Amino acid sequence: MIYFDHLPLDKEILEALEELSIDYVFQPIFEPDGKTIYAWEALMRPTGKTVTELIQEYMDKDKLHVLEVATFFGAMQAYFLRGYAQRVSINSFPSDCMRGEEAEAFYDYFGEEIRGRMIIESLEYPYFSMEHWVEKNRSVRKMNNLLSVDDFGCGINDLERVKIMKPHIVKLDRELICGIDHDPEKQANVEKLVLKFHEDDILVVAEGVEEKEEFDYLVGLGVDLFQGYYLARPK
Repeated sequence: MIYFDHLPLDKEILEALEELSIDYVFQPIFEPDGKTIYAWEALMRPTGKTVTELIQEYMDKDKLHVLEVATFFGAMQAYFLRGYAQRVSINSFPSDCMRGEEAEAFYDYFGEEIRGRMIIESLEYPYFSMEHWVEKNRSVRKMNNLLSVDDFGCGINDLERVKIMKPHIVKLDRELICGIDHDPEKQANVEKLVLKFHEDDILVVAEGVEEKEEFDYLVGLGVDLFQGYYLARPK
């Protein structure tokens, strides 16, 4: 279980964080050999409800900012406790970002250990805030970390969003690759996307790879990184 009471944050946000009962599991993101781990994605696991239910609850309360802060501080605590050496990928709402004092507390608390080790994944909901994106982009690049567009092809994350955000990584949603080994339309679409993203020096991740045939086909297309139950489940 993740605890927040010792963190260098103000009283209001600490009280909000202490209402949460959450932990984290991690799912690896693999290189094309299917064995070498490129990064670990931190996935929130609330007690007594699903993460979808928790997010909806906080959306209804207009308190997504609490989950944004909890994800950064909580996921990084769990990551260091696990002793992983590879990068850590953290989900972030495109409508929110840590406030200046929270970001400073985050960097002060974790120090130079986080430089060059984080991937910030911009989720596909609820909406995109340019103001928050500019600040998030600035702070992430300042620490030599990476920016990623999650679930491309789902929700708000499309080619226009990629053009605006200029990420280092794009993660293709499961819907784009499910059954790709025997679906000519998906094959043509994904091949086109891979070529386009590579032209812009963007790494491509295939998410939700569940079958060997999908994995083999995507390796052949030149996809850079892979994640899904075929390779490893969250743990």
